[in-house]
Amino acid sequence: MTKPGYTTDEHPRILEGNDLKALAKYMKSDSCRKVFLMLGAGVSTSAGIPDFRSPGTGLYANLARLNLPFPEAVFEIGFFKENPIPFYTLAKELYPGRFRPTPTHSFITLLHSHSLLHTCFTQNIDTLERRAGVPADKIIEAHGSFATQRCIECKTPFDPEKIKKAVLSEEIEIPRCERKGCRGLVKPDIVFFGEGLPDQFHKSIRNLREADLLMVLGTSLTVHPFASLVDLVPNDCPRVLINLDEVGHFNKPDDVLLLGKCDDVVRELCKELGWEEELDAAWEKTKDSLEAGEQEQEQELEETIEDEVEKITKNLEQALNVSDKKDEEGPSAKSNASDLVEPGSVEEGKTSPTESPTDGKL
Repeated sequence: MTKPGYTTDEHPRILEGNDLKALAKYMKSDSCRKVFLMLGAGVSTSAGIPDFRSPGTGLYANLARLNLPFPEAVFEIGFFKENPIPFYTLAKELYPGRFRPTPTHSFITLLHSHSLLHTCFTQNIDTLERRAGVPADKIIEAHGSFATQRCIECKTPFDPEKIKKAVLSEEIEIPRCERKGCRGLVKPDIVFFGEGLPDQFHKSIRNLREADLLMVLGTSLTVHPFASLVDLVPNDCPRVLINLDEVGHFNKPDDVLLLGKCDDVVRELCKELGWEEELDAAWEKTKDSLEAGEQEQEQELEETIEDEVEKITKNLEQALNVSDKKDEEGPSAKSNASDLVEPGSVEEGKTSPTESPTDGKL
């Protein structure tokens, strides 16, 4: 069955062309009512947040020089149980409120306000979709996020203001479960290596069969199972890739490749849709999403991200050196290290970090 208003030959076309103008015309038609999004790190880099996987410049590439079992160990659940300090050192630098949503995030709010957005699947843990004003029930955070947190042992939720205070304090405090008799480590509901993806992600996948349009933005499409979502929409559903580089297999008749920076491509699309003033107004509102004391970066993006990665790496290196020094000093030093966690809360029966994962989740 083809969508009304378009050709009906042996190989029906939904779009009149494979370009931005044809995409905008389709989005304004009655045939486009359920838009699904897939977001990757490229959506957030213009906010100054470094991506994880870019060769040479990504966070993992920089962490490779540190004294870690493997760069991804910062997000490995076994290593976290052994030593949560590196993760919380990183979390302090990436914590929500430090970064402003991008114009691309504001575009998502416009899709919602125009009653087009069905579901936004995101790999990102930065919560910038929420901070841009996208309703939580429209977002599926496939790899979790900083939005909620809980004990890794008993799964009891933890107060968001308490974890924020602990993480952002001058000397990081490792939060512990407050349920009587537990005292397990607390972490944000970010999916670590060695953990399963959220149930909500798996339950939402079936909805892709309803899609009238799939837009894929700022992702390398290399991390599974997230990357496989691109193939789960109906055969006659147009798919759009907005990315710096061509990735995946966008070779169906109604696939559209719009290569470039996400913010630039989205602005051009909004011009075609007649939404450019709305986009500017929506993005202007995101200034208020920055926490008090945080100022918007004025530097060139490349410099901002490079400086941020270097800062994160140095802070992690310092945290690891402190941990190593305490280990070398013996049991008494380890007791002092527990003061950072809270007296009497050192875990027993810690697990060892597992081997480096092959299918990462971050």
